Amino acid sequence: MRAALMELLERDVAAMGFELIELEYHPQHGGGLLRLYIDRAGATDEADGVSVDDCAAVSRRAGEILDAADVIRSGYTLEVSSPGSDRPLRTLAHYARFLGRRVHVETGLPRAGRRRWTGRLDAAGEAGIELNVDGETVKFGLGEIKTARLVPEYGTHRE
Repeated sequence: MRAALMELLERDVAAMGFELIELEYHPQHGGGLLRLYIDRAGATDEADGVSVDDCAAVSRRAGEILDAADVIRSGYTLEVSSPGSDRPLRTLAHYARFLGRRVHVETGLPRAGRRRWTGRLDAAGEAGIELNVDGETVKFGLGEIKTARLVPEYGTHRE
């Protein structure tokens, strides 16, 4: 259902000047939760982010689209927010936009006995990404990555 909802909403969110960064749907008995994470198209810094009014506007439009398409048959709560400083990275464009930043990656299958990796994002391309983890380059194919997020850098300079 996640992919269908992304496809349904992405174009209209983009037409409003925002990027649909991620979508979470948590169905529950008696009413689920649909959470959208949006950012200004092309934003690379939290200062470029979205306002409460932006979230409200996207929420209204997304609600109209979802009601018209009737894809969620039960009751649900719709939330729209910014991705925050630990924003998820989902697409090749996301990775490319944040080269040089610290990233936390979790893989679906373990490699060398571990699934969690944190390091500087040094490269992103069709073959995948490269992280500098403790001075060593670790390469991941995009299909290996279960989740990836920026690591917040509060009060520090970027590498």
